[in-house]
Amino acid sequence: MTLDDLIRSINPEIYGNLKTAVELGRWPNGVRLTKEQVNLCLEAILHYEANNVPESERVGFIDRESMPEHKRKKAEQEEQLKRQIAVQNLQ
Repeated sequence: MTLDDLIRSINPEIYGNLKTAVELGRWPNGVRLTKEQVNLCLEAILHYEANNVPESERVGFIDRESMPEHKRKKAEQEEQLKRQIAVQNLQ
């Protein structure tokens, strides 16, 4: 099974469980998540949301339309910089 297959196998219930685990820092059985598990869960959540959740409901969504102009421009510049860094990390 590839990573893509694994991400495609996430359903709304699994997605909800992953979000809850990250929010609480614990699995349903009470065991604390490690930093690596938190990172992997967040990555899975973001991949799932990219294909299944409206943008306005995704983790970290910021409604830029309601922001003052100067803050919106700064946020857009920061987002562009993050995308450039992400592309560089993939290369």
